[in-house]
Amino acid sequence: MGTGLESGSVATRLPAQDLERARRFSAEKLGLVPAEEPGGLLYVIGGGGAFALFESTGAASGESTQMGWEVADIDATVGELRAHGVVFEVVDLPGLRTVDGIARVEGNYPSKGGIGERAAWFRDSEGNLIGVGQRVL
Repeated sequence: MGTGLESGSVATRLPAQDLERARRFSAEKLGLVPAEEPGGLLYVIGGGGAFALFESTGAASGESTQMGWEVADIDATVGELRAHGVVFEVVDLPGLRTVDGIARVEGNYPSKGGIGERAAWFRDSEGNLIGVGQRVL
């Protein structure tokens, strides 16, 4: 089926009740500066991809991961983000538990050729649940 999607690119859109607060969080905690601002905040990520924050009166669901980063060294990334004040979620569910903020995820989602993933989650200033993951080979 040739819908055009297979040759397109994917970008995440996240709601923000307060764009200025979201901009400060992205700059101070994540070290990111928007590439475009009219109508929202567009962040282009050097490793590929983009995400946008748009003003919304609705609240983020925060019930599941809304956006995720793939990183080469999750321990270093989590450490650096913590040093900038990012607070990571504590997860303690059957089959999924964080230890020092990082969980080992196996089986239920793809890891691009790996056998699983090590993952951590945090909420941005708007309540969006953001994931950080590293493939386990």
